[in-house]
Amino acid sequence: MSDKINHECGVTLIRLLKPIDYYKNKYGSARYGLHKLYQVMEKMFNRGQDGAGVATIKFDAKPGTTYIDRLRSVESKATQHIFTQINDLFLKAQAEHPEEYKSANWQKENIDFLGELMLGHLRYGTFGKNGIAGCHPFKRQNNWMSRNLVLAGNFNLTNVDELFQHLVELGQHPVEMADTVTVMEKIGHFLDKENDKLFKKFKEQNDKNYEISKLIQKHLDVVSILKESSKKWDGGYVMAGMIGHGDAFVLRDPNGIRPAYYYHDEEIILVASERPVIQTVLNVPYESVKEVKPGHALIIKKDGTFSEEEIIEPQKKLSCSFERIYFSRGNDANIYRERTMLGRNLTEGVLKSVNHDLENSVFSYIPNTAELAFGGLVEGLHDYSNKLKAQQIAGFNGKISEPELTRILSAGPRIDKVVLKDAKQRTFITNDESRDSLVNLVYDITYGTVKAGKDNLVVLDDSIVRGTTLKQSILKILDRLHPKKIIVVSSAPQIRYPDCYGIDMAVLSRFVAFEAAVALIKERGDSAFLQELYVRAKAELLKPKEEQINLVKEIYEPFTAEEISKKIAELIKPNDINAEFELIYQTLEGLHSACPENPGDWYFSGNYPTPGGNKVSNQAYVNFMEGNHKRAY
Repeated sequence: MSDKINHECGVTLIRLLKPIDYYKNKYGSARYGLHKLYQVMEKMFNRGQDGAGVATIKFDAKPGTTYIDRLRSVESKATQHIFTQINDLFLKAQAEHPEEYKSANWQKENIDFLGELMLGHLRYGTFGKNGIAGCHPFKRQNNWMSRNLVLAGNFNLTNVDELFQHLVELGQHPVEMADTVTVMEKIGHFLDKENDKLFKKFKEQNDKNYEISKLIQKHLDVVSILKESSKKWDGGYVMAGMIGHGDAFVLRDPNGIRPAYYYHDEEIILVASERPVIQTVLNVPYESVKEVKPGHALIIKKDGTFSEEEIIEPQKKLSCSFERIYFSRGNDANIYRERTMLGRNLTEGVLKSVNHDLENSVFSYIPNTAELAFGGLVEGLHDYSNKLKAQQIAGFNGKISEPELTRILSAGPRIDKVVLKDAKQRTFITNDESRDSLVNLVYDITYGTVKAGKDNLVVLDDSIVRGTTLKQSILKILDRLHPKKIIVVSSAPQIRYPDCYGIDMAVLSRFVAFEAAVALIKERGDSAFLQELYVRAKAELLKPKEEQINLVKEIYEPFTAEEISKKIAELIKPNDINAEFELIYQTLEGLHSACPENPGDWYFSGNYPTPGGNKVSNQAYVNFMEGNHKRAY
């Protein structure tokens, strides 16, 4: 994606099922679990570069000793920063107590972070909230083990205001209206209620208080806690939590919007946001890694038993298609095939754009995340070329000369790495204004690849959000090669609607497709429609979210996708480039045929999986009309 956006976070939970000394004896280190946690988080670096956090729980700790440890960082290499500090604790202990250090049990009792239960989080912040206080995991502390809660998640909720008010109605006084705090306190409230209920039950049986503590830990009903806590949640989420005595859970939203996978054997249970990360870190086959079912929670009890339990009735599965297009690592077997098919599905449109002239067309891609889709496009171009060759050869009726045959066989699509990215240049450290002026330093071109004034230059991008980078830098850079025509191809459809389930795309004015549709409306002399829609949207927002419809759809209804694409091209084409310019977008049909198991397409279609999405879209339009650039939820 040439435009920079923030997106889904990464979360991982690890439960060791054997005593710590088992891992030291088998793998040579008591830190086996920490090593795996580090490896998973490093492999999911693509999911969060604004911060990271780690929390661990030691089982059966003695009273008076710390058993929950947490460390968070917002350094540029946050995961490495965290684990360097953890590693230093072990190096210091080994230097000061070389004999005792040989014992895994001694390490567990005397070194922080060496526990059986671990939670890691990688964060992409939204709207500038990138301080250490915004980093997961979050803690809710209490002197009773079974009332302590540690929480991390990959989520956004659309109805934080409603949930906040519900907490107030319960008698709480939340310190801020943020989704993470709200979720933490909601789960914590019902965790307290479950503790109270069990305490009363066992007290009536005349059990002593120290016995009751252990009985509560054993009988704590995590399923009931999650069912009560999540009743009113509206959004996309994977919530991972640890309870102080050792129970743990990972809960997925009922539409399966946010991803979660897990693996288990007799030694370990590992949950992560991406399947291939688990495969690589544990060296296990694809089939061994399961997907957490929508609306279900993986419940891991302190005694090591675990189950997958339905918490919320599953709805139509609408997993985020952007995971498949861009966010997740491309070495997942299914994602690899899907991204390749996304590129293949663009072949016909690209051939039409270059007038089927492969001889005078050069094909490339930008950025690196578009490489798999580009591979699919190249396959499609080769298929077309091979069919053309077969027809030409057949036309000679077997009387073809060797030079002629060689000429025909040597023809094909011209593939070049035209656009290069200099990894040493880091634009994200600057504000938006400075960033735009630096992109010319980040991207470079390969001179001599294009025949000036004669060749078409086709460049594939995986998605186009604002088009800012294309307009201010990339198109100008490509024009230096003096192509006859520049065609930019997006393997994703036009992004038209705000996302409210995890991606930092919530302001309509930042979508070039929306900007284009509004421009077309104004060109038709129908500006009054925009004002009428604004009035209707404000009225719509007065209704319960369950009754609202997405009025922003009406902005796009008068126009074909091709009309909007043409207007986008006009908007982002710099005045000082000489080449003809065209934009080609993936169709919704092409998206769904490539990614049939992940049909969540609300940012393209406006068909939101939860009622809160319609509310957010309407609010985003009201914000646009009022010149307000704040988040719409």
